Amino acid sequence: MLQSIWPAIIVISVTIIGVSLGRYPFLRMNRATIAFVGAVVLIIINAISTEKAYQAVDLNTIVLLFSIMVLNVNFRLCGFFNLVSKSILKFARTPQRLLGYLIFFSGFLSALFLNDTIVLVFTPIVLEITTLLKRNPLPYLLALATAANVGSVATIIGNPQNILIGSFSGISFAEFTLYLLPIASLGLIVIWIFIRLLYKTEFSNGKFDAIELPEFRIFRPLLKKSIIASILMLAALFIGVPTALAAMGAASLLLITRRIKPERVFIEIDWSLLVFFSGLFVVTRTIETIGVSEHLIDFLKINSGNEILDLTIISTISSNLISNVPAVLLLRNVITAFSNTKIAWLTMAMATTFAGNLTLLGSVANLIVAESAKKRNVILSFGEYLRAGAPITIVTIMMGVLWLSIFY
Repeated sequence: MLQSIWPAIIVISVTIIGVSLGRYPFLRMNRATIAFVGAVVLIIINAISTEKAYQAVDLNTIVLLFSIMVLNVNFRLCGFFNLVSKSILKFARTPQRLLGYLIFFSGFLSALFLNDTIVLVFTPIVLEITTLLKRNPLPYLLALATAANVGSVATIIGNPQNILIGSFSGISFAEFTLYLLPIASLGLIVIWIFIRLLYKTEFSNGKFDAIELPEFRIFRPLLKKSIIASILMLAALFIGVPTALAAMGAASLLLITRRIKPERVFIEIDWSLLVFFSGLFVVTRTIETIGVSEHLIDFLKINSGNEILDLTIISTISSNLISNVPAVLLLRNVITAFSNTKIAWLTMAMATTFAGNLTLLGSVANLIVAESAKKRNVILSFGEYLRAGAPITIVTIMMGVLWLSIFY
């Protein structure tokens, strides 16, 4: 039996390593293409049947991701994020205030519009602001990345791994937010404290001269419609409407329009993320099908006497070895072993999200910030990130463990 599953184990291992690294040497492949090709090869070698592969794809997750992306695109097209940036600059008259506003808005908006989207939109704006103000961009870029990760833990729709956990666990949007919003808020304060301590010179004194961002257009009808759609979605979520259905309703409302061509919306959808998720669903289902997941769970077992601490350690290590989304998919079967499965799911959400701040490679959001900055000749190195990311991760995870232990 073991001999017959070795080809599948090799394909799965190569796929997971590729997903973890984000690429293969000498090949132009990203995480999406690696996951897709891995899934197809597993079907070809009969490690999983085509029917089971189709069944493995969680349509709730795919539809929810797509719907949130439609909202994000409409908010970008109407100029909402530029408007937020202008407001930050208007009221932030000192470096400390700029840092505080940046952390708050990136954390808050990440909880509603996916952390990857927020850093993608705000990184060029932060670089432009710091250039105009003649400030060191690194502390602000670190604040943006870490706050986007921490803030995203507050809701089911804040990041991809939370979307998965929401789909698997059945925890309502309101209950999820009730448990995790407090530690997300405290985490943002922790970021502000550590960034200030690590970059004392940048925040020691000084006020900004009045500057203006380049002019941009606000598409007011679309802005109003996007805000209304988001409010209706959040209201539906809080009264218990299924997350995917509420998001689909909001996306559908925005797609009924006389002003925006569908092509303008669809061209900005991150289709690669949907392909990535679909491929990973098949790969992880194959792991379960061939029986490897049971051995993996046994290997990862930690017995400290505290179930929340055990799951936190496992989730943190797994997230930094294979990335947080694959970690959630691989560890979902661990949850049944815990006495309080609801708190176990919430612990996994907290740990896999906060673990993303440990290193520059810990989350896609971090890489987006680093790559966007590099295009403007600003280098956010692995060591520079680790200097802030490591203490922020340790403290926020400790707070998360203590907070969730109260309810266990």
